[in-house]
Amino acid sequence: MLARKSIIPEEFGLPGLVSRLPRKPVFRDRVNKARFIAKNGSCNLAHKNIREQGRFLQDVFTTLVDMKWRFTLVIFTTTFVSSWLLFGMSWWLVAFAHGDLDPEGQTGAHCVTAVKSFTSAFLFSIEVQVTIGFGGRMITEQCPTAITVLIMQNIAGLIINAVMLGCIFMKTAQSNRRAETLIFSRHGVIAVRNNSLCFMIRIGDLRKSMIIGATVRLQVVRKTTTPEGEVIPIHQIDVQTESAAASNSLFLLAPLIICHIIDKNSPLYDLSAMEMQCSDLEVIVILEGVVETTGITTQARTSYISEEIQWGHRFVPIVTEEEGVYSVDYSKFGNTVKVATPRCSARELDEKPSILIQTLQKSEMSHQNSLRKRNSMRRNNSMRKGGASSGGLRRNNSGLLAPKVQFYTSTEGGASLNAVT
Repeated sequence: MLARKSIIPEEFGLPGLVSRLPRKPVFRDRVNKARFIAKNGSCNLAHKNIREQGRFLQDVFTTLVDMKWRFTLVIFTTTFVSSWLLFGMSWWLVAFAHGDLDPEGQTGAHCVTAVKSFTSAFLFSIEVQVTIGFGGRMITEQCPTAITVLIMQNIAGLIINAVMLGCIFMKTAQSNRRAETLIFSRHGVIAVRNNSLCFMIRIGDLRKSMIIGATVRLQVVRKTTTPEGEVIPIHQIDVQTESAAASNSLFLLAPLIICHIIDKNSPLYDLSAMEMQCSDLEVIVILEGVVETTGITTQARTSYISEEIQWGHRFVPIVTEEEGVYSVDYSKFGNTVKVATPRCSARELDEKPSILIQTLQKSEMSHQNSLRKRNSMRRNNSMRKGGASSGGLRRNNSGLLAPKVQFYTSTEGGASLNAVT
């Protein structure tokens, strides 16, 4: 049996109407991508399958400095104990060869007095290397071999002390310790400044000692594909800043806002607000300078992914003048406020400058409307308060009026009631 045809034509049915509706562009969610630089500045990079491990031993000092503290302390302790044991064995062999360990066969003076076992030789080795000198054991001039061992142990002890103390000093005075007090804003912002879209961040220094010759570099890291089909997973693109364009170092006395103008040479030139949220780019910020107190070059790093870039925001001012002194409120260091900003890309803004004018006009109109509403609400509140106060005055004045006095007057027909106020 054939199916019955519908009375409504197919083009006017629900599937046909839905198919002809205009579809909005669909943006795929950004895939969670591992960031190249963490917020604390550490590099999120793992080195694998390194075959030439011997290259690290060619630079032992740098290897020791780069190690973690627990490994450094283990190597520090092992080196000293091993040297004490090695030279303790040497002193025991010197005493054994000279016959000092055999009290019956001893005919002359000892090479080292009071060395009668390996334990006493080990204690004497510690006394020699760390220059304790208790006075119970000492070397004599009877054995040239003992004098040679003494010289060798002193030289070896000085070398071990120099390397280990230098390693510990460098680990405690590393430049990344000073970078802990160099702070960055939690978010980056994009707003209009001087009629141009700008990417801005805020940096600051918590210490009073300054960073001499401070410079800031910005890089955009993203995955790109060349026209030849080559995939570059980590493509680093340098980003110009206003301070770099002026070729002057920063005077980082108070928190500063680093601004990058999104122009034709910027990798952010073709990105709109919606495309920025869906992109997988990462903006790396590198702050370098010389520590004033130590003279060591330090470097602080951080990064901003697309979710950490706020479009249409601006940093609030945090520097104020109080009683002739400039004050910085670090509680508002990362606070932002919404401002009127076109949602289009910088390319579209350059091609159609009227977009910026319309956006600013709409913002001004909305600001005026909000002011009018506030003024009207204040006026209504003041009128209500005035009406309530006048009503109260009326009630109070009515209480001050003279009360009515009632009295009776006798007449022939009876009593009548009269009221007098």
